[in-house]
Amino acid sequence: RMRFDLGVTSVLLDAGAVRADIVEYAPDVVIHTAIRNELTGLRADWRGAWADFVDATRAVVDGANAAGAPVLLVSPDWVFDGTGHRVTEDEPPRPINSYGVLKFAQERLVAERAARGAIARIAGVNGVHRDARDLPRQQDVGFGYLALSLVQALEAGRPFTLWESDRINTIATPSHASESARMIRRIGELGAPGVFHCCGAHSMSRRDFAERVCEVFGLDVGLLRFGRPDPAAVGDEPIPYDTSLDAVATSRRLGMPLLGIRELLTRFREEYATRP
Repeated sequence: RMRFDLGVTSVLLDAGAVRADIVEYAPDVVIHTAIRNELTGLRADWRGAWADFVDATRAVVDGANAAGAPVLLVSPDWVFDGTGHRVTEDEPPRPINSYGVLKFAQERLVAERAARGAIARIAGVNGVHRDARDLPRQQDVGFGYLALSLVQALEAGRPFTLWESDRINTIATPSHASESARMIRRIGELGAPGVFHCCGAHSMSRRDFAERVCEVFGLDVGLLRFGRPDPAAVGDEPIPYDTSLDAVATSRRLGMPLLGIRELLTRFREEYATRP
């Protein structure tokens, strides 16, 4: 119902307006996806970042409570410190950077304040942007945008330098945006509480992921290059190395099979072929 400009969550800070709008709309479930979409600079504006992440989430939760609706928060694999491998839904978060701390704070707020709350963690999300052909940014220190950035470069015959470093997110559990959305919708339909991992079945390195993308899309793997990341993209905060998630319990609770990397990338390729 409410519309937001990309990257802006300040409208959610008007708690009274948020509450009134949610109550008026009387939703079956409130899915909170709005974030301040940046990886660096949060620490420098901590007060503003806290407002955009935590205070805004409080307004959404209170609105959902007033409407008698469950609230479902979308959160990332970056709430973990990157030292585990295929962590399960019941593993306590241990964030190591500002973004992870803010997302963990959102998780706790939903868990403790929502009358009916759930947390849907996503990981390495790739897919087609529904409203624009251009990405908000290209390759970054996580897995997001990676497949689309790579495909667009290699389709044009341009080499693509895949970042490799122990200072970036190197291992994850890639997911497809549309499939994760189906899992999130299922959580809402069930009204299921707790923590869910809405990702694929397979965990892998950035290099393995890039090679799988080339294989499924029929692209020349010889155009792949490997190099150090852009220092400006890395910034001065630690980045979790291995954020791979285990989603077996989520699959069981939702009654949905986890899709392997080939199936996820095949669905992505089909969407890419019919993008606007």
